[in-house]
Amino acid sequence: MAGQDAPLRVGLLGAGGIAAAHLDAWQALGAECILFSRTRPEALAARFGVEIADDADGLIERVDIVGILAPTPTHPEFARRAIAQGKHVVCEKPLAVSAADARRMADAAEAAGVRLFPAHVVRYFAAYRRIQQQLAAGGIGALRSLRLSRSGAGPASTWFYDEHAGGGLIRDLLVHDIDQALWLAGPVVSVSAWQDPPSVDGRLAAPVTATVELTHANGVTTRIDGGWLGAEAPFRTTIEAVGTDGTLAHDSAATAAADADADASRSGEAGYLPPQTDDHPYRAQIADFADALRTGRPARVTPADGVAAVAVVEAAYASIAAGGAAVPA
Repeated sequence: MAGQDAPLRVGLLGAGGIAAAHLDAWQALGAECILFSRTRPEALAARFGVEIADDADGLIERVDIVGILAPTPTHPEFARRAIAQGKHVVCEKPLAVSAADARRMADAAEAAGVRLFPAHVVRYFAAYRRIQQQLAAGGIGALRSLRLSRSGAGPASTWFYDEHAGGGLIRDLLVHDIDQALWLAGPVVSVSAWQDPPSVDGRLAAPVTATVELTHANGVTTRIDGGWLGAEAPFRTTIEAVGTDGTLAHDSAATAAADADADASRSGEAGYLPPQTDDHPYRAQIADFADALRTGRPARVTPADGVAAVAVVEAAYASIAAGGAAVPA
């Protein structure tokens, strides 16, 4: 482990679409980063000025923290190798394809005395964080129901559409909102899910949509809708929390429209820069993980949170297969 005043040494496994956000966040903290990917990472490495390691194990040996950004089926094995060398792990969501594998990752980290940080970044988006804080403060009374949505153009990589290869709309996209539901309303006791069109031999055709309905142990109900739509579909998320004394809501499309209006009205001002997001969620996430590591406190998202999200995803697929409700393992 680097000394208290030395920069953190971080190795990232994977150079896909999410890697740039992680590199930016770690470098914002002054970390020294190394990259390894089975695909060609040269452009990404050049963009951020980082070294490319020859292999995964060589990278793991040289760093304090391993960031696992590769496809979901690789997460348990990469985590096992990092934990065996006493390295802390940041793992992109979902932790694993199965809840059993996710639990083994969490148990291994605990037994080795290292930290496992599931990267459920939506907890670090300011709008979602504000809703969580208002709910916790009783701002709308007792929570009764949640409704969330998430949709946009589908990903380019083919493995996302192969449920047998760790992909899948619910597993990869709606897991964000499943984690939100668990964060805001607590444990889930029943899951019902539908997908249109259904997968064929585990393969998805695009466009594809899905709905997941949750019943929480406290009686709160959640509905989650999402889709990988056409290539021109704008990305949009919504959340609505209904309580006994009011409602809290956020729509990313409305926020984007307001920013565009402000941008148009102020574009002639001297020195004006287009508005940025009101937060930097990936930077906030990594800063939280780094501070939790430094202080020993829990991070905003814990290994148990990561396991619980995978268990609900697994139950959603079980519900689709059975045509009825399923119980998270």
